[in-house]
Amino acid sequence: MRTIIAILAFLAVLSISGQDRKRRMTPLDNPATATQPINETANDTSRINAKRRAQSIPYTDDRGRTIFVDTVTGQEWTDSTALKIVPKMEQPLFHALSAGVNIWDPVMRIFGQDYGIGSAWVELSLHNRYKPIFEVGLGTASHEGPNNNYLYRSPLSVFFKIGANYNFLFNSNPDYSLYAGVRYGFSPFSYAVDNVVLDSPYWEETSRFDIPSQHATAGWFEICLGLRVKIWGPISAGWEFKYHSLAHCTKGTYGDAWYIPGYGTRGSSITGSFSVVYTLSLSHLNKKAAAAVIDSDNQVEGLLPPP
Repeated sequence: MRTIIAILAFLAVLSISGQDRKRRMTPLDNPATATQPINETANDTSRINAKRRAQSIPYTDDRGRTIFVDTVTGQEWTDSTALKIVPKMEQPLFHALSAGVNIWDPVMRIFGQDYGIGSAWVELSLHNRYKPIFEVGLGTASHEGPNNNYLYRSPLSVFFKIGANYNFLFNSNPDYSLYAGVRYGFSPFSYAVDNVVLDSPYWEETSRFDIPSQHATAGWFEICLGLRVKIWGPISAGWEFKYHSLAHCTKGTYGDAWYIPGYGTRGSSITGSFSVVYTLSLSHLNKKAAAAVIDSDNQVEGLLPPP
C-alpha cells in the first residue's frame, strides 16, 4: 500500500513540473513577434499602391486605362491591382469620322442604266465597331418602254437613309473592315408617263395619251454586307451589296411608280454601291489631360497651397 501511494505522489510531482516547464517555454513577446506586421506588409502591393494613389492624380488614356500621375515626382504609373480584364475593344470610343460619295449609279449609267444620280454619306465610328450612318442623295429616271410605247419620267428628287453598320473586324487593322448594316430609306418624289401608245387589234386603231404627274412618298428597309479597304492615306474604297424591301409607298391614281429615288426600280430587291471614302481620325478627342498642371515651381494647382 505504501508503494502505491509513493508511485502516485511521484507521478503528481512530474505532472506539475511539466506544466510549469511549458509555461516557461511560451514567451509572451520576442523580436520576431515585434517585426511580424512589418514583414507581412513589406510586399503588400495593394497597401503600397493605396498609399501611392493618395498622392497621385488619375486620368483615363485613349485606351480606357486609368493612369496615375504622382504629384511629387510627376511620374506616371498604373495600378496593377486595379486591372481586372483587358479592354474588349482596342480602339477608342470616338475612333473616326468618314465621309463617302456613292458613285455606283453614275458608273452604271455609263453601261446603259437609265435611272439614278448618286449620293453622299457620313459615318461615325465608335470603337471601330459600331458605326451610325446618314446618307442623302438625288435620283431621277427617264425610261422608254419596250417598242417605245411609253416614256416613264421621274424628275430630280431627294432621298434619305439612316442606319448603322457593325464591323466584324473591330479589333483588327482599322484600314480594313468587313461589316453588315441596316438602313431605313425615305423619298418624296413624283412621276409621269408620256406618249403612252395602245394598239387595239379588234378596232385596228392606235390611241395615244399621257398620264399626268403624280406625287408619292416611299419608305423601305435595307440589309447590306460591305467591305472597305484603304487605298492611300485617308482615302479608301468601299463595296456594298444590298437587299431591300418596300415598307410603304403611295398608291398612284393611274398606277404605281416604276422607279423610286434611292431604292431603284420597284421590281428589284438586290442592288449594290461603290463609294470613295475619306476618313478623319477622332482619337485626339479621347485624350483627357490630368486634373492638375504642374507649374514651373513644381506646384500642383488646386492641390498644393502656393508658397
